[in-house]
Amino acid sequence: MTKLRILPVLFFSFMKFGLFTFGGGYAMLSLFEHTCVERKGWITQEEMMDVTVVAESTPGPIAINCATFVGWRQAGFAGALAATS
Repeated sequence: MTKLRILPVLFFSFMKFGLFTFGGGYAMLSLFEHTCVERKGWITQEEMMDVTVVAESTPGPIAINCATFVGWRQAGFAGALAATS
């Protein structure tokens, strides 16, 4: 999938997390893992573990940090922006 075609997919996937999950970033992690690792194959299980650890240790919401990393891996700066928006 080209970078331009994946941007709306990233945006709407992560928008869905924000709209339909309750309980904050920790509650979203299982949905992140299911979507990003199992369904879409955007990152590996090992990368998900690394993202979780780094997101917990950096300032800011965990969900936003995870979304930014996945977007960056898929489409660079534009992907990070689309996933974080």
